[in-house]
Amino acid sequence: MTEKACRHCHYITNEDRCPACGSRDLSDEWFDLVIILDPENSRIAQTLGVKKPGKYAIRVR
Repeated sequence: MTEKACRHCHYITNEDRCPACGSRDLSDEWFDLVIILDPENSRIAQTLGVKKPGKYAIRVR
């Protein structure tokens, strides 16, 4: 199964619905991956607006 990225929060998932925000607006076209382990202490997570640990796409079409 292909991983998809949420167009709203950029969370990467194999599911039909984003487990981070609940959106069904997912895309197969995403680029660059970042893994967030500790969102509270990560500058990248703060820049992306990430609140939950996980895999995130930098760009989603």
